[in-house]
Amino acid sequence: MNRELKIVVVEEDRDRAIAIVDALTDACPCDVVVIGDHSGLSRQIAAHGPDIVLIDVNNPTRDMMEELTLASGPLDRPVAMFVSGNSDGLAEAAIEAGMSAYVVDGLSPERIKPVMDTAIARFSMVRQMRNELAETRRALEERKVIDRAKGLLMKARGIDEQAAYALLRKTAMDQGRRVPDVAEALVTAAGLLG
Repeated sequence: MNRELKIVVVEEDRDRAIAIVDALTDACPCDVVVIGDHSGLSRQIAAHGPDIVLIDVNNPTRDMMEELTLASGPLDRPVAMFVSGNSDGLAEAAIEAGMSAYVVDGLSPERIKPVMDTAIARFSMVRQMRNELAETRRALEERKVIDRAKGLLMKARGIDEQAAYALLRKTAMDQGRRVPDVAEALVTAAGLLG
């Protein structure tokens, strides 16, 4: 980590919060904000715009974990949750909810940096996979639209597939647009015309 991290720590106990802040400032260059009150947690976290959120909870219930998960924005940033004891099914629920790390046996100062680094790395990997999946879905949808447009051109003009694609490409170039955009316009127009 080359730059100063902005870290939000969600911890109700003042003494534990102080110990966590001390461990964090010893571990890395960071700006740490502690949130001790869970009311309006989402708004509080968003107001600080952290790079990572660390949540320390003694014995979370499913409802509490869902609320913390929604509030901490695990799709926006890495979130690590530290719990005191193992509760059946909560680890799986935390990972499904998007937590980057779920650590049983609480938050100890010597583990904070490696857990944080792991949470950040896992979040980055999952974000990259999400982006790749979204790009693949977009490309597939564009391919489908292009194929439909080629089919319309082939039928209307009595041309083969290669000529239909060449016509789409030429039209896109002439109009300064992308081939999928021209294909979408053609498919939409054909739908309107019946």
